[in-house]
Amino acid sequence: MLLNKILQGDYTVSSLYHQIKLPLDIEISIPSDDPVRLVSAFVEEMNLSDLYETYNRIRKNQATPRQMLKIVIYAAMNRIYSSRDIESACKRDINFMYLLDGAPAPDHSTIARFISIHLSQCAKQIMAQVGTILLELGEISGENIFIDGTKIESVANKYTFVWKKAVSKNMIKLTEKICTFCAECEELYGIKVVYNDQISLHTIKRLRKKLYKLKDDEDIQFVHGIGKRKTPLQRSIEKLEE
Repeated sequence: MLLNKILQGDYTVSSLYHQIKLPLDIEISIPSDDPVRLVSAFVEEMNLSDLYETYNRIRKNQATPRQMLKIVIYAAMNRIYSSRDIESACKRDINFMYLLDGAPAPDHSTIARFISIHLSQCAKQIMAQVGTILLELGEISGENIFIDGTKIESVANKYTFVWKKAVSKNMIKLTEKICTFCAECEELYGIKVVYNDQISLHTIKRLRKKLYKLKDDEDIQFVHGIGKRKTPLQRSIEKLEE
């Protein structure tokens, strides 16, 4: 009686495709120092009341706004910006599955709506909160802002954005030049501006003031152009003001 016979898969023969394997928890497969863990922990500590207020209602059995923010941030960290690519990563990438914490992967339209409708309304507040938290953790100093690889169009020109590495390298060279210049001026004009081997912005201002005083005391007239008529004092002042 074949009609009464119950047919089911042979899990022993096709164990590769049918049999359940351990570990069932994907978190076990993610290294403890993986950046995705930091992203998750960081967003969990954030106050996202502004983001939640952009929703009229939040449906059950779908990714929460907090989880959506996690996957969008992590996608940007990995240079994934297309909503369709993010959807694909949520279905295939174990790190994105970890951020979703069991929630179903959102489709590309849901991701696009989250970015354009919800996140856009409170992006400034969220990013300001990120900066504040990083400042409290000591990860940023708040003294300088470096934009790596980002071009900003404004009323300024194309040289208004710089690389952090280039700035650090040029600052070292500039410091060396300033030290040498101050030593040359002290020896050449018999003045003292550097004390305790420390040079600051105040030192440069004091040097400039003394050089101009020498100009007034000796009634030296500056000339224009690049000829040899310039006095050593004029050349020093021009070099300092560069």
